[in-house]
Amino acid sequence: MRFEKAEDLLNLAFAMQSSSDGVSLTDIIEMFDVSRRTAMRMRDAVVRVYPQAEERTDENRIKRWRIPSSTNGRHLALTPDELATLDMAAKAFNGRGLNLQAKALRSLCGKIKSFQKYEASRRIEPDLEALIEAEGLAARPGPKPKINPEHLHALREAIKACRIVEIMYRGKGKKEAEVKRVAPYGFLYGHRHYLVGGGTEKGREASRYHFILSQIEGVSVTKQGFRRDPTFNLQAYAEESFGIWKEKPVEIIWKFTRRAADAAKDFVFHPNQKITDGKDGSMTVRFKAGGMLEMAWHLYMWGDQVEVIKPAALRKMIAPAIRKWEGLP
Repeated sequence: MRFEKAEDLLNLAFAMQSSSDGVSLTDIIEMFDVSRRTAMRMRDAVVRVYPQAEERTDENRIKRWRIPSSTNGRHLALTPDELATLDMAAKAFNGRGLNLQAKALRSLCGKIKSFQKYEASRRIEPDLEALIEAEGLAARPGPKPKINPEHLHALREAIKACRIVEIMYRGKGKKEAEVKRVAPYGFLYGHRHYLVGGGTEKGREASRYHFILSQIEGVSVTKQGFRRDPTFNLQAYAEESFGIWKEKPVEIIWKFTRRAADAAKDFVFHPNQKITDGKDGSMTVRFKAGGMLEMAWHLYMWGDQVEVIKPAALRKMIAPAIRKWEGLP
C-alpha cells in the first residue's frame, strides 16, 4: 500500500473519532474524492483495525460509523505544517480586521499543542518556527474596516441563540445612528464586512438586509427569539453575487484574449463558473451573479485583454476605464 493510502486511512480513523454523529459512505466519498466502492473498502479497513467501531443508523436511515473517543488519542500527532497553517490563518484574520476570530484561532492552537507530549512538542518546535518564518503572508493593501470586537461577540451569541438584536446603526449619509431591530443570520466578509439580517416585522421575516459592521455603534441582544428560515443558506446567498452587493443574478460571459488566458485560469471568478477554451487560445468564463460594480472594479485590472460579452450594462460600465494591459503584478 502506498504511503498516501495509509495516510488516508489514518485520517478516516481520526474523522470517525472526532465526529459525534459518525461518518457515512457519502462523507468518505466527499472527503477523499473516491468512488463508492473505494469508500466501502476504506471503511472496512478501518473497522478491521478498530473492531470497537460503532455502527448506527441516523434519523434519515443513513448508516454511520464512529470510533469511541478514547481509542485514537495515543496515535494522534500534530505536524509543523498543520500548526503553521493555523498561525497563517490567524494572521489572515488579523489582516482583515477580524481580531476576535484571530484570537480564537490562536487559543485553539494553544489548546491543541497542550495535548502533545513534551518530547513531541520539542521535536516539532524548530520546524514550526522555520515554517512560520518561511511562509510569509502578503499584507492586504489599503485600509481595513475597524470592527468593535464586543459588538461582533454579541452578534455571534445572538446568531447562535436565535435572538433578535437591537443595533445602533449609522447608515449611509446619516450623521447619527438609528435603532434597528434585526434577526441576525450571519456575516459576509469582503472588502467590507457585513451583518446579514432578516426583517422582524410580521410577514417580513424573509426579507434580507445588510449592515456594515464598522457602522454599528451599539448592540443589544433582546430576550425575544426568532425562527430561522429553514430555506435560507448563507453560502448559496453569497454565491448569488460577485461580491457583497446584492443584485438580481444575471448571465455573465467574459472572454479573455490568448495573451491573458493563462493568467485568468489562475482565478476562480465564481464558485459555479464554466470555462471554455477557444481554438485561438482565448478563454471564456460563464456564471450567474449580481454585483456589477464590483465586477467592474475587478475587470479594470485586465484592461483591454478581456471582452464583456454579457451583460451589455457591464460592458457599457467599463468602457470608459479600459486601459492597456501590462500583465498582472
